[in-house]
Amino acid sequence: MAWTLSPVTFWLVLFFVFPLLFILFISFATRGLYGGVEYTFTLENYTRFFDPLYLKILWDSLVIAGFTTALCLVFGYPFAYIIARAPKKYRSFLLMLVIVPFWTNSLVRTYAWIVLLRTEGVINIVLMKFGIISEPLAMLYNHGAVMVGLTYTLLPFMILPLYASIEQLDRSLLEASSDLGAKPWQTFTKVTLPLTMPGVVAGALLTFIPTLGLFFIPDLMGGSKSLLIGNLIKNQFLTARDWPFGSAASMILMILTLIFILIYLRVGGNKKGIEVL
Repeated sequence: MAWTLSPVTFWLVLFFVFPLLFILFISFATRGLYGGVEYTFTLENYTRFFDPLYLKILWDSLVIAGFTTALCLVFGYPFAYIIARAPKKYRSFLLMLVIVPFWTNSLVRTYAWIVLLRTEGVINIVLMKFGIISEPLAMLYNHGAVMVGLTYTLLPFMILPLYASIEQLDRSLLEASSDLGAKPWQTFTKVTLPLTMPGVVAGALLTFIPTLGLFFIPDLMGGSKSLLIGNLIKNQFLTARDWPFGSAASMILMILTLIFILIYLRVGGNKKGIEVL
């Protein structure tokens, strides 16, 4: 039995554990004069991260991740509910519609949103043509545009866990609630939502955490006005050539990710929730 797991173990150790240990090791090094890495132990990279400038970037990232998760939940829950309650012969097709965007590179889809939202984009042209607006709207290069791009990209990660949770919901409980005189909104808040909470928590986790690490969407749709933690880490490695500080920021982000996972396991991580995730 052990030998069957050895290829997977070797793969994880080689491409996950070793790189992670290397990043951890580099995070305690210092930046050389010309952008190299000097292997001199220091904690300065971690203390430097707690500068108000970087803490604001982290706070902005958490806020945008929170709003993105909320938007994904608001749009994803009704869609997942419709799929779960649709006739079985249509469910596969509807689920395929959720997965279809993954057939196209996310970078290409982001550029499509830029075409729609830019000053000379499709939306502004149509609105001006019908006289709804007199001048183009600034819909790009702000936090709102970043949240639109993130919501669109991560929405399937919210829908699929919700669908798995709603699909397992016992309809007899909803019928019993109705027979007892509960109104539809009462049935939803007292029965449907609590029973599907594992899917909500799992979807929130699968949406919130990737939002913290994505950097190309804020780069393309936020411009210089939207600097998030993912962009900060990317810039340290590729632009500033400060690998030690970038590694320290990466480790701090990973610790935050682990904290959110632990919160999930403590708050919503019952057996059903783990199965959904």
